[in-house]
Formats: sequence, structure tokens, C-alpha cells
Amino acid sequence: MTYVDGFVAAVPKANKEKYIAHAKAAAVLFKQWGATRVTENWGDDVPKGELNDFYTAVHAKDDEVVVFSWIEYPDKATRDAVQQKMMSDPEMGAMEMPFDGKRMIFAGFTNLLDV
Repeated sequence: MTYVDGFVAAVPKANKEKYIAHAKAAAVLFKQWGATRVTENWGDDVPKGELNDFYTAVHAKDDEVVVFSWIEYPDKATRDAVQQKMMSDPEMGAMEMPFDGKRMIFAGFTNLLDV
């Protein structure tokens, strides 16, 4: 069954092109390792909430945009194997992150519905 890793991050608006380059390079590796789909989305219509929202979840600053991304895998075992490769791959380790990774939130999800 499909397994998905989801990510939300705050990226400086000035780093949009750097983020795109970073995402493309990382996507190549994820696909080589077994991901079936890598999706990156630049915040366009992200409303501020009364109690909570995407901005507060990642402590976004005024000059940052919220990015919402996900990676799909054929199953959790493939995702777990990719996670191991990602942590030990020198090419991945050498990539410059054009955002503050400490404020990124991420989690793994089992698919319930896909229509």
C-alpha cells in the first residue's frame, strides 16, 4: 500500500530559485532510491488562522513562504530503505538547504483513500 512522507517548511522568499534547485536535485535521488513521486508546492493561498495555521507550525517569518511537499513510495518498507540511504548518502549530505531545516515539520502517513 502507498506510503507518503509529508513536509511543511518556511522558505525565505528570496531563496525560491535556490529551493527549486535543491528540490530538483533531491528528487532525483529519492526517485533513484525508490520513490514513485516527489511533489513540491510553493505557498500561494495560505490563510492565517485564528488559533493555528501553517505559518505558526513552522514559525514562518514575514519574509518567508510556506512550502508543502510530499514524497510517495510503493510501501513503508521502501520508504524506510530510502530514509536510511538519505541519512548516509554523501551527495545528500553535501546539499545546501536554502531554508531552516530545524523548523520543518515532517511525518509518514499510510494512505487511506486515493480517488
